[in-house]
Amino acid sequence: MTSLTPRFRLGFLTHVQGRGDDLARTYRNAQELFVVADELGVDTGWVAQHHVQAGGGGLSSPWTFLAHAAARTTRIRLGTAITVLPLEDPVRLAEDVAVVDTLSGGRVEIGVGSGYSDTEYAAFGQDVARKRELTSEKLSELRRALSDEEVRTPGFRIQPAPGDFTDRIWQGVFSGPGARHAAAGGSNLLLNRAAYGFDAPTDEVQRPWADAFLDAWDRPRRPRIGLSRFVFPAKDRRTALQQIGDDVHRAALRHAEGGAFPKGLSVDEALRRFHSFYGHPDEITAALREERVLPVATDLITQFNPAVPDHDAAIRALELIATEVAPALGWKPATVPDLAGA
Repeated sequence: MTSLTPRFRLGFLTHVQGRGDDLARTYRNAQELFVVADELGVDTGWVAQHHVQAGGGGLSSPWTFLAHAAARTTRIRLGTAITVLPLEDPVRLAEDVAVVDTLSGGRVEIGVGSGYSDTEYAAFGQDVARKRELTSEKLSELRRALSDEEVRTPGFRIQPAPGDFTDRIWQGVFSGPGARHAAAGGSNLLLNRAAYGFDAPTDEVQRPWADAFLDAWDRPRRPRIGLSRFVFPAKDRRTALQQIGDDVHRAALRHAEGGAFPKGLSVDEALRRFHSFYGHPDEITAALREERVLPVATDLITQFNPAVPDHDAAIRALELIATEVAPALGWKPATVPDLAGA
C-alpha cells in the first residue's frame, strides 16, 4: 500500500564553525557529523559556503569538503546550501559538481544563492548591486553545463559527463517574487532558518513564499521545498539553552548592526528571531507540529547555526533529531539509498 502522504526527507546543515582558530579540527568535526548522520540514516547533509568568516561559517571551498565526505560515507546525499553562485565560474563549478557526483555514486545536490557580503563580492571582483542578475545569468549556464550541453564554444562539454540534475538544483530565496522566479526556472526551493527584516515569526513570513512557489510550479515532477530550521534537542530546555543561548544572542546582535534585526534584543527575543526549536525532544516535536511551512516541505533541513555547540553535544543533538524528533513527525530512514533524488 502506498502512503497518501509522501515521505519527507531529513537533512542537516553545517556552516563548519568551531571555536578558536583551529580550522583543521573544525573541518574534522564537521566531517564526523556527516559520518554520524550517514550511520543514522539521515537523507541529506549540506554545507554552507562562506568566503569570509564574520560569524557566518568557515568553509570557503565546499566541493573539496564534500569530495572528502563522499569518501567517508555510503548513502547520505551531499549538497550545498548554498554555493554563492555570482562568485563562481559556472562551468568550473559544474565540473566540480560532476566530479563529486561521480565519486559519490550520484549523491550530489546543489543549492545556489546570491550571498550578501560586500567584502566577498569585492574580493572576487563582482558588483554586489548586480547579485540577482549575476545569479540568474550564471544559473542558466550552470544548468546547461549540468545538462551535458555544449557550453561557451562548439564541441565543449564538461567532464565527467554529469548525471541527471533535473531534480537536484536548489535555489535559496528571501521573497515571494524570488520563490516564483525559482519555480519558473525549475529550481527546488530552499528557505532559510530565519526571515530577516520582519517582525512576524519566520514561518508566518515564509509560508506565503512557499505557496507562491507551489502556485507558480508548472513542471511535471513533484515540486520540492527544503525547509531549514534551527533545531537543538537536549535532555531538557535548560541544558539546551546553556549550549546555544550565548551564541544565538551574539549572532542576533551582529545581525542588528546590519539592520536585519532590531537592536538591543534579549536572549529570548534573539531565539525567537532565529525561529529556534530547542529543549527536550518532546517539546521540539510539539513546536514543529505548529510550524506553518513544514506541512508543505519535502525536506526538513536541521542546523545548529548560529550556535556553535561542543562537538559531543552536536553529535548527541543530531542523534536525538534522527531517533526521536523526526520519527515523531513521521520520518523514518529510507530502506534503500535515495540515489535518484526522489
